[in-house]
Amino acid sequence: VTVYPIGAITKGSLGEELASIGSMKQAGIVAISDDGKPVMNARVMRRAMEYAKAFHIPVIQHCEDLHLSHGGDMHEGMESVRLGLRGIPACSEDVMVARDILLTEVTGARYHVAHLSTKNSVAMVAFAKAKGLPVTCEVTPHHFALADSDVLPYDSNYKMKPPLRSGPHVQGCIDGIVAGTVDALATDHAPHSGADKMQEFERCPFGILGLETAIPLSLHHLVHPGRISLMKMIALYTTGPAGVLRLDRGSLRVGAQADVTIFSATQKFIYDVNKSKSKSRNSPFHGHEYVGGQATAIVAGRVVGSTLMS
Repeated sequence: VTVYPIGAITKGSLGEELASIGSMKQAGIVAISDDGKPVMNARVMRRAMEYAKAFHIPVIQHCEDLHLSHGGDMHEGMESVRLGLRGIPACSEDVMVARDILLTEVTGARYHVAHLSTKNSVAMVAFAKAKGLPVTCEVTPHHFALADSDVLPYDSNYKMKPPLRSGPHVQGCIDGIVAGTVDALATDHAPHSGADKMQEFERCPFGILGLETAIPLSLHHLVHPGRISLMKMIALYTTGPAGVLRLDRGSLRVGAQADVTIFSATQKFIYDVNKSKSKSRNSPFHGHEYVGGQATAIVAGRVVGSTLMS
């Protein structure tokens, strides 16, 4: 498969000192991000945006105020109280999105919100777009397919970051997809070993598998209920991400690189995580019936995988 590298914003992703963005750009990066670690220092983020603008690449941010989310394991609300788990408030995401949008207005840099999960964040991105700011965002399938009320006691396969939010936030993400505020769907694929995920909920790492269930979940929750068309769903996985990164990919026009995924939009299957092609098994969707099992993956005109699900 084709992999496009993303460089770190700060050295060691520690959020303190800018990485060598110019050198990484020369080496071929298409964006900068500290991945799952937010850049808490506003001055550092502003400087990163200024460099990113100069080198014509976007800044991708995991939006989380660590002071607000510290020690949390799931969304803060009635469900976290019921399960006796420490909560991560929605505002921990919102305040970071708001700050960075203001910095985008100051710097003019392209800014992308990774795995957006709250209704207020959706609204702020929509507001920024309406003002003509170069702000984009993505949503993961698990954030429109599951809510905090689905979290089972002691089942760490439901632990992810951002956490599964409450119903109004789930609906807000769906509304953002339908309205066109959301530019792309992204898996946020985060495999972990069974040993890591079998620890207590509070101690185990955040993250779930996402690649194999992305299309099935999107068909089940977005296309088949009539919320969006099949073509729009496909665009959110192809031209949408390519547009965010300004890559000449995701199209089937004459002369384009033949990167194609073939799947059935109607054939039913039971997702069995034990048959996963991943070495990990951390998925909350095991045993559920879906449609859209991938049949064939083609990269640059060459078949690289077939019948990944059945």
